[in-house]
Amino acid sequence: MTEAYPLSWPEGWPRTPIGRRMDGRAKFVRHDRKAQAGKTAYDWTFGESRDALMGELSKHGARGIVISTNRQLRRDGLPLASGRIPEDDGVAIYFTRAGRPLAMACDRFLRAEHNMRSLTLALEAMRALERHGGGVMMERAYAGFAALPSPGAARPWHVVLGVSPVASVDEIRAAHRRLIKEHHSDHGGSDDRAAEINAARDAGVRERG
Repeated sequence: MTEAYPLSWPEGWPRTPIGRRMDGRAKFVRHDRKAQAGKTAYDWTFGESRDALMGELSKHGARGIVISTNRQLRRDGLPLASGRIPEDDGVAIYFTRAGRPLAMACDRFLRAEHNMRSLTLALEAMRALERHGGGVMMERAYAGFAALPSPGAARPWHVVLGVSPVASVDEIRAAHRRLIKEHHSDHGGSDDRAAEINAARDAGVRERG
C-alpha cells in the first residue's frame, strides 16, 4: 500500500460542499472492544479505519493500492501527533483489480476516519452482491469506478499552485512563493512537495511563454 499526500481527488468525482459534510462519530461507532473506563462504544481511529479498508480491498483482489488524504503521516503510517485535522479530510483510493485501474473517493464526513469507513462499507455491500449471485451486478458497479488519471501522474500546474489555468506569470510566481514558504522542510514540509511546487511554477511559466 502507498499513502499519498496531499489529497489527489479523482477526476470526475463530485465534491461534497464543506458546509454539507457530516460528523460521522455517531454513525460509525464501534462496539467490538472490551469496555474500558466504563465505555462500551468507541470511535474508529485513523489506523483502524485504514486497516479495515485495506482488508476489504484485499478481499476484492485489489492490487497496487494508493490511499490519498490531506493527513501528514509518520513513517509508521499514522498521522503526526501534532498534526491538526485539515478542513478537507476527504479520502481517495486508487487500485487495480483484474488489470483495470479503479478509483473511489469519499468526503461526505468531516474526518478521514469516517470517510474511510464509508468506503469500506460500500465495498462490503458490493461484495455481498457477489455472495448472493449478483456477480454481474458487482462488475457493473465496478465499471463506474474506472480511474481516469493514474494516481502517480503529475497534477496540472494550476491545481498544484491553486490558481486559475489562465493565471498570469506574476500570479504564478506569487503563488509559488507563498506555497514554497509554507511547505519548506524547515516548516515541516517535504522535499517531494517542494519539488512538485517548483515543477508547477516552471510548467506554468513555460506555458505562458
